[in-house]
Amino acid sequence: GKSISGPRRKVPPNQTILVEGLHCLSNCLSLNIPDRKQFKVYVSALTQPNVTHHLRVPTSDLRLLRRLVRDHRLRNHSAAHTLQRWPLVRQGEETNIFPLQEQADVIFNSALMYELAVLRPFAKPLLEAVPQDHPTVPEAQRLLQLLLCLLPVPAERVPSNSILREFIGGSSFAY
Repeated sequence: GKSISGPRRKVPPNQTILVEGLHCLSNCLSLNIPDRKQFKVYVSALTQPNVTHHLRVPTSDLRLLRRLVRDHRLRNHSAAHTLQRWPLVRQGEETNIFPLQEQADVIFNSALMYELAVLRPFAKPLLEAVPQDHPTVPEAQRLLQLLLCLLPVPAERVPSNSILREFIGGSSFAY
């Protein structure tokens, strides 16, 4: 297996440890903690929203739009950058996340039926800014066509404690 580097911490008995992140289901992070003392929660957008009776949005598109908006807001990444990296992200999911998701004690579906409409005002200008000579233009255009099927919902309507705030900003939680 892979070794974990970094500072080591001694945790007092009966102390709760909360670990958040992409690879938390990996046993590498919890090798020395007995299974009976672990409680793993997997959070992901799992529901495919329907735009029409015949148009279902894959959860990968929902996750991509979330990431596109968040990466621009927090990392100042362009849509072209995020779209270009997306195949590597998907490969990482297939290798490191999806095979482990069934090991979770609880699976939480974070998809919200209205979130595409909330993401639209954030994602649309980012997708429109993809340079016409960039190789991700077809993907940007596909996502734009999807978003144009929806009426935008103002971010002010999203509660400050909603998981959607992780992506659009304005959360009452500190990250």
